[in-house]
Amino acid sequence: MEQRNIPFWLQLLFSLSHTFASLQPSEGNECIKANAKSCGECIQVGAKCGWCTDPEFLKQGEATSTRCDELESLRKRGCSGAKVENPRGSQQALQNKTVTNRNKGAKKLRPEDITQIQPQKLTLSLRSGEPQSFNLKFKRAEDYPIDLYYLMDLSYSMKDDLENVKNLGTQLMLEMSKITSDFRIGFGSFVEKTVMPYISTTPAKLLNPCTGDQNCTSPFSYKNVLKLTSNGQEFNTLVGRQQISGNLDSPEGGFDAIMQVAVCGEHIGWRNVTRLLVFSTDAGFHFAGDGKLGGIVLPNDGKCHLENNMYTMSHYYDYPSIAHLVQKLSDNNIQTIFAITEEFQPVYKELKNLIPKSAVGTLSANSSNVINLIIDAYNSLSSEVILENSKLAEGVTIAYQSRCKNGVTGEGEMGRKCSNISIGDEVSFTISITAKQCPKMGKPETIKIKPLGFTEEVEIALNFICECDCHKKGTENSEICHKGNGTYECGACRCNEGRIGRHCECSTNEVTSEDLDKNCRKDNGTDICSNNGDCVCGTCECKKRENPEERYSGKFCDCDNFNCDRSNNKLCGGHGRCECRVCICDANWTGSACDCSLDTTTCLASNKQICNGRGTCECGTCKCTDPKFQGPTCEICPTCPGVCAEHKECVQCRAFGTGEKKETCERDCSYFNLIKVKDRDKLPQPGQAFPLMHCKERDANDCWFYYTYAVNNNTEKEVHVVETLDCPAGPDIIPIVAGVVAGIVLIGLALLLIWKLLMIIHDRREFAKFEKEKMNAKWDTQDNPIYKSPINKFQNPIYGRKAAVL
Repeated sequence: MEQRNIPFWLQLLFSLSHTFASLQPSEGNECIKANAKSCGECIQVGAKCGWCTDPEFLKQGEATSTRCDELESLRKRGCSGAKVENPRGSQQALQNKTVTNRNKGAKKLRPEDITQIQPQKLTLSLRSGEPQSFNLKFKRAEDYPIDLYYLMDLSYSMKDDLENVKNLGTQLMLEMSKITSDFRIGFGSFVEKTVMPYISTTPAKLLNPCTGDQNCTSPFSYKNVLKLTSNGQEFNTLVGRQQISGNLDSPEGGFDAIMQVAVCGEHIGWRNVTRLLVFSTDAGFHFAGDGKLGGIVLPNDGKCHLENNMYTMSHYYDYPSIAHLVQKLSDNNIQTIFAITEEFQPVYKELKNLIPKSAVGTLSANSSNVINLIIDAYNSLSSEVILENSKLAEGVTIAYQSRCKNGVTGEGEMGRKCSNISIGDEVSFTISITAKQCPKMGKPETIKIKPLGFTEEVEIALNFICECDCHKKGTENSEICHKGNGTYECGACRCNEGRIGRHCECSTNEVTSEDLDKNCRKDNGTDICSNNGDCVCGTCECKKRENPEERYSGKFCDCDNFNCDRSNNKLCGGHGRCECRVCICDANWTGSACDCSLDTTTCLASNKQICNGRGTCECGTCKCTDPKFQGPTCEICPTCPGVCAEHKECVQCRAFGTGEKKETCERDCSYFNLIKVKDRDKLPQPGQAFPLMHCKERDANDCWFYYTYAVNNNTEKEVHVVETLDCPAGPDIIPIVAGVVAGIVLIGLALLLIWKLLMIIHDRREFAKFEKEKMNAKWDTQDNPIYKSPINKFQNPIYGRKAAVL
C-alpha cells in the first residue's frame, strides 16, 4: 500500500492554522465557559447545559467542571441519558375560572362574581434561560358596573359651570343606564392650598375671597362632597348647595385632590369595578416643588388625610409629582377623564401622555357638553386594554405577544395592548417569563399582571430551579471526598471551604508548593502539565477548549483528541477517533488518517474478479497494472480491436442522424460525450494522458467519417468526430461537366471579341463624319443667320431745322 508523504512545511502550516483557528473569538460553549464546580452551578448557566453524574465519566486529567456540557456533547462522550441531570421548568394553573358570558338584563351578578381575565392564579417553575409561556384571555363583560367620581374646580371662574353641573346627576344616570344597569356617581371639589396665594391676605379676605358683593365660600384644598351613590337626585341636591370660592393665581391645587380621591377608597366608596375620575377645570395645575412658595417643603406622602371629608394636610405636604400621581392612579385602577376648556387643552394633552388609561375632552365654556364628553371618553378608554406587570425580580424578564380582533397581532411594547375592543369581544395574549439567573437564596417571587384600569389581575408565583434533584441525595463529609472533606453529590465531590481537588484532597495553602509541582511534570525538561493545564494538589487538571469536542487528557495533559491526521478536512477521515494524537480507525479502515478502506467490493469487475485481474485494489480503488486497461475496475480498453466497429452506429446516428440506430439513438447512444471538430487535423492526437483510438468508418452511401474514441481520467467516454462526411464524386460526370464548362468559356470569349471589333468600326465611322462636317462650316459672320450686331443708331428729330423766333 502506498503511503502519503506530506512535506514537513505543509504539516507545520496546517498545525499553525489549526491552532490560530482555535484562538479566534467565537460564541463558544457557555456550559464549558462557566467552569461549574457543581450540578447546581451547571444548570443555572443555561437551558442547554446538563451535568453527568456517572462516577466513571471523567478521564485522567479532566477537571470536575468537565461534567457540565451541552446535552449532545455529553451523549457523544459516553454519558447515558439516565446519568444526565437536566431539570426542566413547568407551570400549573391554581385558579382558572372562565371569562363571564353575561348579557344586559340577565340575572344581576355581584362585581366579584364577574370574570374578565383568565387565568387568575398560577405557579411557574423557572430554569435559567428556559422561558415559560402561558395564554391570558381578556373579555369585556356586558353590563359591567361603573363607579364615576366627578371632581370639579370651584374657583370663581367656574361659576357658570357649577350651574350646569347641578343637574348632572340625574341626566348622567339616565345616559349611563344605556351602558350599565349598575352605576354610581360621586362628587368632590377643590380650589387651592390655603397658604399659597393668601400669605399676605387679611383674615376677612380669607373668609370671602371674592371681590365686590359676591358671596363666596372660604378657599379649601379638597372636599369630598358626596360619596359614590346610585341616587342621582341626591347628587343634584348636594351639588346645588355648593358655592364658588376664590383664588389669586391661575394654577389650581387639583393634584392634591386627585391624590386624595385615589388613596381614600373607603371615604370615596370605590368598589372593585370600573373606576372613572372626571377632573373638570378651566386652569392649569401646581405640582411637586410649587409648595416651596408657601414654605411647604415636605414631599407628598401619598396617604389619605381626610377628616370630615376635608383634606387637612394641604398646609403640611407639598403637591404630588406627576410620577407619584401616575403610580397611585394605577395602583387603585382609576381611569382619568380630563374635562378641560379649550385654552388649556395642550397642557393636559401632554399630561395625558404621561398617565396611562386617561383621556382629554374639550369642555365648553359653561360645561353644557359634559355628559357627551364623559360618554365619549368612557367609550375610548374601555375600548383599549393595556397589560402591565408589577416589579420583576432581578434577572427575570417578561415578553408579551397580543392577538387582537380581526387577526391583528403585536409584539414587544405593542404586544401589551389591543384596541377597538367592543363589549363582548375576547382577545388573548401570550406571556413568556424567563429567569436569567437564580435570585439570592433562591426564594420564590410573586408578580402580578393586570389590564390598566381594571381591578382583576393574574397572580403568578415564581419558583426557581437552582439545584439538581441529585443534590438532595448527597452525602455530607463523605469518605470518597478525602476523609470527609466534602459532600459527595451528583457523581462528584463538592469540597468544603478551604479544600480543592477532584476529591478535595488538598488545602488551598498547598496549591503552589514546589514539591507538588514536580508531580505535574513528565520530566525536568517539560512544562507543568505540558502547558495545557493547571497543577492542583500535585495532579494535572487539563484546560478546557472553546470547542466541547476538543479535549486535553492524560496524566500530564500531554494528549489531545484534535491533533491527529485529517483527510477531506475531517479528523481521522471521519472513520475513526483521535486518542492522544493517534487515529484509532473504525473496522475496515486503515491509514494514519483512517482514509484507506479495506473493503474490496468496490474493486470487483463484472466478471467478479478484483480489478478485472489487471490491477490491484488499494484503499477501495483499482490501480490498473496493464496500461491498455483503465476505468474504476480496469475493464475499459479504448485501444483494443473492435472498439471502432462497436461504436460506429452510435457515432453515425448522433453526428449525422443516419445509420441503423437513428430511430433509437437517444435511448441507445447517450453513453458518451460527442464533440464535433472542423477537419481531421483538429482531432485529438496520440500522446495525451489517457489511451486514444482513431477510427475511420464508411456509411451506406460510401461516405467516410472520421472520429476518435477515448475514456478520460474521470472515466467519461469521449468521441471527437469530423463534422463533414468525405464522399467521392461519380466517374462520368466530371469530364462532361468539365467539357461543358470549357465550351461555355470559349463561346463567351468569342462573342466578347466580336463585340469589341464592331465597336471599333462604329467609332471610326462617327469620327470621320465629324471631320467632314467641320470642313464644310466656312460661312462669314455677316451670313450667320443668328448673328446680331451690337451697334444701335438713333437720329435727332429736330436735327437741321431752324430755331423758332421768340
